[in-house]
Amino acid sequence: MNPSPEPVRLGRSQWLVLAAAGLGWLFDGYEIGLFPLLARPALQDILGTAGDTQVGYWMGIITAFFLVGAAFGGVVFGVLGDRIGRVRAMALSILAYSLVTGFGYFAQTPMHLAVVRGISALGMGGQWALGVALVMESWPERWRPVLAGLMGAAANVGFLLVGCTGRLHPVTPDSWRWMMIVAALPALIAVGVVSFVPESERWKASKNQPASPGNVFGEIFGPSLLRKTVLGIAFASISLIGTWGAVQWLPLWADQLVAGGNPAAKADTQMTQAFGAIVGSLVAPLIGARLGRRPAFFLLCVTSLLVCGAMFRLVTAYGGVFLLAAFVSSACTASFYGWFPLYFPELFPTRLRATAQGLCYNAGRIFAAVGALTQGKLVGYFGGSYSRAGAVVTLVYLLGMALIWLAPETKGKPLPE
Repeated sequence: MNPSPEPVRLGRSQWLVLAAAGLGWLFDGYEIGLFPLLARPALQDILGTAGDTQVGYWMGIITAFFLVGAAFGGVVFGVLGDRIGRVRAMALSILAYSLVTGFGYFAQTPMHLAVVRGISALGMGGQWALGVALVMESWPERWRPVLAGLMGAAANVGFLLVGCTGRLHPVTPDSWRWMMIVAALPALIAVGVVSFVPESERWKASKNQPASPGNVFGEIFGPSLLRKTVLGIAFASISLIGTWGAVQWLPLWADQLVAGGNPAAKADTQMTQAFGAIVGSLVAPLIGARLGRRPAFFLLCVTSLLVCGAMFRLVTAYGGVFLLAAFVSSACTASFYGWFPLYFPELFPTRLRATAQGLCYNAGRIFAAVGALTQGKLVGYFGGSYSRAGAVVTLVYLLGMALIWLAPETKGKPLPE
């Protein structure tokens, strides 16, 4: 008898699961996209300076706090998801990332912003692993490529909403604090998550199986899963370094190029990036389903390397060309976030899935924190040039082009039990 029954048709429970996980990840994306939009005006306000050397320095530190917090949160909430269930852990993660962000309204120093960003990131880091595990375990396997794209796109819809909010109400050194209050609103959906969303039947079935000897992390890093775990961390690290070490800095670069004379430039850049990221997230898993997981990842690395290299080396002014380049570069670099929900669940068994994929994805954020700090240092080294720093950081995609061929191909295989 199959201990983890495969749903044979779609019903109310599957749609509730998808809606809850999608909303949780959408608002997670809103929180993620919040700081790139308000970072430069907020830091200019707090520091009392318009110079980009100090802004870039603190942007790197605050981004690193966020990424480290998200890394730990992904592991902590992943473990909770495997122990108390995907749904309850997901509700707790939403509460964590939304309520804490609201305290950013009271920040008086850059370090205050860093601490708020780091603590709220605990919840943001947990949301990805829990939502992906819940959706992939609750829907029929034939839907996995489409679901992966939808999950990847959901966060970028949130990223788009941040840009829309900033476009309607431009964020300036005098008006950035109210955005922190708006970002606290997703806490309201946590109640609905617990009240109406059914738990994963696969997870409930896995709790009835005999427990494996040893601890969870001993098994994840044990002989049978070590290779998959290490490669998963490497793949997440490469994509996250490219995103957080370079592409997430585009709104700051846009604001620099217009010398603060066009407050809407940041929001327009962020909205353009979000549209590109939505397209990339939806298309990437379809490519993975068609070509295979490994060829798809290789292709994503090649396109990201070429497009980012061209943008950071050739674009010199804000305008239509800049926005077009922002769209294409975001489509390429964000495509990985549609590929991960397709590939990572296929690497690990149900009883470990939330913990293991949360560990892989969020351990990558530790390395991405190093990338963000490196970008901040490079901005200073290059005299405040975001573009020259970004051109260096995005060379990381070369590593992904080589490592992917060491990973297993999972196309056409069921989720491991």
